[in-house]
Amino acid sequence: MSPKPQSSKPQNASSNREDRLKAALKANLARRKEQARAKAGDKALADKTEAGKGR
Repeated sequence: MSPKPQSSKPQNASSNREDRLKAALKANLARRKEQARAKAGDKALADKTEAGKGR
């Protein structure tokens, strides 16, 4: 009897999982950067508004 060839499915499944995780991480980082920029922009806008009230 000859040995059974190894199925590439487990390796392919783990590769697909890694690809999905990389894509999810990249999207998450982009979303967090966008939120940080928006928060920084909101803070700058609030600071300008606060400065105008002091006069």
